[in-house]
Amino acid sequence: MQKRLLGKSGLEVSAIGLGCMGLSFAYGPAAERGEAIKLIRAAFERGVTFFDTAECYGPFVNEELVGEALAPVRDQVVIATKFGFRDGDARLGPDSRLERIRAVADASLKRLKTDRIDLFYQHRVDRNVPIEDVAGTVKDLIAQGKVKHFGMSEAGAETIRRAHAVQPVTAVQSEYSLFWREPETKIFPTLEALGIGFVPFSPLGRGFLTGAIDDKTQFAAGDARNAYPRFTPEARKANLALVDLLGAIAAKKGATKAQLALAWLIAQKPWIAPIPGTTKLHRLAENLGGADVALTADDLNQIEAALARIKVEGARYPESAQAMVDK
Repeated sequence: MQKRLLGKSGLEVSAIGLGCMGLSFAYGPAAERGEAIKLIRAAFERGVTFFDTAECYGPFVNEELVGEALAPVRDQVVIATKFGFRDGDARLGPDSRLERIRAVADASLKRLKTDRIDLFYQHRVDRNVPIEDVAGTVKDLIAQGKVKHFGMSEAGAETIRRAHAVQPVTAVQSEYSLFWREPETKIFPTLEALGIGFVPFSPLGRGFLTGAIDDKTQFAAGDARNAYPRFTPEARKANLALVDLLGAIAAKKGATKAQLALAWLIAQKPWIAPIPGTTKLHRLAENLGGADVALTADDLNQIEAALARIKVEGARYPESAQAMVDK
């Protein structure tokens, strides 16, 4: 597995990481604990050194899972976790009160069975707390040795600049894929100017870009996609044109749709490291193979031209979740 630096921070991670959320949160029933630990350790054995979790995934149980799985190899991996929701519950809205940030750091360290958090993200911007104060609090945690790097998630360009002026931001994590390209317009120029890395979540369009989902797919009770406008049967039917396009190009490269989607992300910038998630070992192996798919300039131009002819249907979030995205 090739390695990448997240911007100018010096933080080195595998070109493809593992998003651990889906092992215990958001996409239906949680994976059996033993199987989830087996999958995380299999990712490490295949070269993954970048693992992503958060206190609100569960809540709390995902951090415990990641901590147990990675304890034997702790010094060989980068663990990212997040603060920023009230009581660790994403449904309750943002909470980046300074005392809360400090409390989350201490609790996360215990759940992760570690003495430091490699990358500590603000999960969502809290409009009630000045971002300068948030950055200053994380700066204090870094000085105390509890945190190594500061990150932000779904933050707008101006907010990133304000935070970075207080405590350098190592990475911004936001949704980005062939299915959602908005970060290219304002976020990428900001990150490039400031030397910040980018970590795309949902790099496979919440599974849609793999080709395993169509308009007839039934999601499990409790699967968050049931509430996403982009995943209504009508939107899925319309958006299958994008998947068909991926399939045709992937076939020419001897790759799967998922591998092509991840290779495309990696090819965009040298400071991008996507974090696809999965609960299946064979999907893990498939995803990591995306790092071995080399796309030429002609390949990228062909993809770009084809994408220009396709309009993705449906909003990516329901209104309640979209309201928490910083502009």
